[in-house]
Amino acid sequence: MRLYSFLLKLYPASFRVEYGDEMRAVWARRRRDASGPHSVALLWIATLFEVVSNAAAVHWEILRQDLRYTVRILAHSPGFALTAVLVLALGVGANTAAFSVTDFVLIRPLPFRDSDRLVDLWEKLPGYGTMELSPPNYVDWRQMSHSFASMGAYWHTAVNLIGMGEPEHLQASRVTAGLFPVLGVQPMIGHGFTAAEDREGAPGTLLLSYPLWQGLFAGDPEIAGKRVKLDDEAFEIIGVMPRDFHFPNRGAQLWIPMRFHEHEPDFRDRANNYLNVVARLKPGVSVAQARAEMVMIAGRLEKQYPDENRQTSAAVIPLRDELSQQSRLLLLALSGAALCVLLIACANLANLLMARGLARQKELAVRAAIGAGRERLVRQLITESLVLALLGGAIGLLVAAAAVPLLARLVPASLPIAQNPTIDLRVLFFAGAVSILTGLGFGVFPAIRACRRSDFSALREGARAGGGRKERLRSALVVAEVMASVVLLVSAGLLIKALLRIQGIDPGFRSRGVLTLETALPMPKYEKTASRAEFYGRVLSAVQALPGVSGASYISFLPMVMTGGIWPITVANGDEETRNSAHTASLRFVTPGFFATMGIPLDRGRDVSESDSIDAPSVAVVSESFARRYWPDQDPLGRHFKMAFSDRTVVGVVGNIHVRGLDRVSEPQVYLPYRQVKDGWLIGYGPKDLVIHSNMSPSALLPAVRQIVHAADPEQPISNVRTMADIVDDQTASRAAQIRVLGAFAVIAFLLAGIGIHGLLSFAVSRRTQEIGVRIALGARPGGIVGMIVRQGAWLAIAGAVPGMVLAYAAARAMQGLLAGIEPGDAITFACASGLCVVMTILGSLLPALRAVRIDPIQAIRTE
Repeated sequence: MRLYSFLLKLYPASFRVEYGDEMRAVWARRRRDASGPHSVALLWIATLFEVVSNAAAVHWEILRQDLRYTVRILAHSPGFALTAVLVLALGVGANTAAFSVTDFVLIRPLPFRDSDRLVDLWEKLPGYGTMELSPPNYVDWRQMSHSFASMGAYWHTAVNLIGMGEPEHLQASRVTAGLFPVLGVQPMIGHGFTAAEDREGAPGTLLLSYPLWQGLFAGDPEIAGKRVKLDDEAFEIIGVMPRDFHFPNRGAQLWIPMRFHEHEPDFRDRANNYLNVVARLKPGVSVAQARAEMVMIAGRLEKQYPDENRQTSAAVIPLRDELSQQSRLLLLALSGAALCVLLIACANLANLLMARGLARQKELAVRAAIGAGRERLVRQLITESLVLALLGGAIGLLVAAAAVPLLARLVPASLPIAQNPTIDLRVLFFAGAVSILTGLGFGVFPAIRACRRSDFSALREGARAGGGRKERLRSALVVAEVMASVVLLVSAGLLIKALLRIQGIDPGFRSRGVLTLETALPMPKYEKTASRAEFYGRVLSAVQALPGVSGASYISFLPMVMTGGIWPITVANGDEETRNSAHTASLRFVTPGFFATMGIPLDRGRDVSESDSIDAPSVAVVSESFARRYWPDQDPLGRHFKMAFSDRTVVGVVGNIHVRGLDRVSEPQVYLPYRQVKDGWLIGYGPKDLVIHSNMSPSALLPAVRQIVHAADPEQPISNVRTMADIVDDQTASRAAQIRVLGAFAVIAFLLAGIGIHGLLSFAVSRRTQEIGVRIALGARPGGIVGMIVRQGAWLAIAGAVPGMVLAYAAARAMQGLLAGIEPGDAITFACASGLCVVMTILGSLLPALRAVRIDPIQAIRTE
């Protein structure tokens, strides 16, 4: 019988009270009639099936009744229903959008087979946590390691596609034949690269990205086997990669075999670092074990090659973790802000439900008086809470779907994933879980509290029942809202101040009125320096003759777009060459007039000139930081140093520029004359970015420039057309996107906290109508009544603002990497947040205070 009584707990309590005794008596008779083990077993099986099915039917019938009643109740109070749903939709929508982006970037597995076993391999040098591998070190690491099932390499490049209408400049990657098997990815059309295609002298083959196949080749299903021309070399298309393949980043458009040239000096040079390496761990091998083995292998190679591999170690980093600290902080700060909004939304929802429960105490008491049990009443109120939660969650999901594309700027371009996060089953589950947990967590307690006195005492209770201890919980919820809003206001204020500070930094060059575009010259067509010089001369002379153009020049890499190669430096005073951050500089080749075009001041000496040819003395123009590092308190002009396989003489010093971003310190810069490089050397450093200073608008200038480039070489494409102002603005684009979202969260939090204070004070005034009426009847002045209400709101604001300031400071310390030198305890920001709290308190208290002053004492005293 005890077991049967336990099974009856599957029924609702009200059902057990009414029918439990009768059901136990019936079952006891059936048990007595059952004889033998077989009959008893059949009885238990039938009983279990009967209880479970009937209990489910009873629960469904009660739920159906509760849902019908909920629809009627909410229809009679649409203002309450709409407010509760919208408040919850804001909280769920903000968190779902933030979770979508955070999950997409930080949590969701990369779109590769067993992606948790993929790692990046790097050389590790003093002053540099990670550096690309040199080809000989890559070959040795692959042959000597035992921790990896496979290993592949790639490096970024770009090619010109010609012969298919207008020339196209495409982003490409040269890859080893084993790279795609390492990733566990196969082409959706055709086949991958073979070892034979990766050898020196092999015929050219390539794989297309899905977007390029769809856009340039119209999704031709018979594309495999067709031939195209890249940089004057014929290539056969052997396949198309899947739609969701974005390796090494989402900018890749095609892939070409690396075709190692093992007999060339570049391949044998262990200081020539340019290979990115990906490896797949063997099953059962951890990242720590692989890291330990690679450090040991690097140590053995250092002993074997003491000059080339001096102080060279190894780094093994999971592919998922290849994310900058700033990007990670941006996402974590966004998630924290969304949680604050959810907290405020939940507090508002709980306050609404508690206020509604108190207002319905008489209704609940009447229902209890006619036979409704407390469990039945609580269940009804929880059903109402869940209905509101699900409605709010559904609308919140729509809010998230609209907000997610706005957060695409926070998805780093360096990760091999798509730009726009998708709302998949994980996100739907998250939104549903947040909605249901919110409905239960913030609906159960108000329901229990509302039903606590659903007896005859509630029928006798008048308006004097409000206030006192009953309002402490609601006050605590409002305090939590104020606290969370202060955290958001301070965080948003600090990040806005940091953004303004970064945007106010002088990049060191002119950004307004400068048009840039890329004309990457194909090899081997322009392998000879003289042929490149002829092209530059024709283009620059014609561009400089255009009306409104005051300067034009070419450079290898634009600042803030590509930082340029990092090269070791040896000064002429005999300092030992050391590959670390203290003995390196960025290298660029430029044509004459670059500094004048870009507005970079020439502090000393001269610019490069056309007379600086390969037969003339090797010269260089260096940045002020370069001169200070190697010749402090000395005149750098005429000094010598070694860089890029040659000795150079300093002939000029120019101002420092921000190469790596407005908020990052750049290494010293070296600018070399574009003619002073041997044929076939440093091909990747050939000037390709054209900068033009003009008072004309880019749209008016660009057609003429296109005609000039086409006249110089009809097969030469133009790409990456943008202004320097756009390039500089892009440096803060992700910050600006985050601040817009965080600012929106802060505004929402501020408004919700103000609404919370207003709602609490309004409810308090309504519950204290008789008390206030008595006060007025006894001579209380309107100012005193207003002061009493405003003081109550002020105490709530102070109680929330003080701990909010402490939490805001802790949050600022946690995201200090985003503050660009702004102190976490910035007094102005905290003072502004405090001032907004005062404004919020006044606005939230104003209407309740005016309502209290207008109370008619006679009517208030007569009120039941």
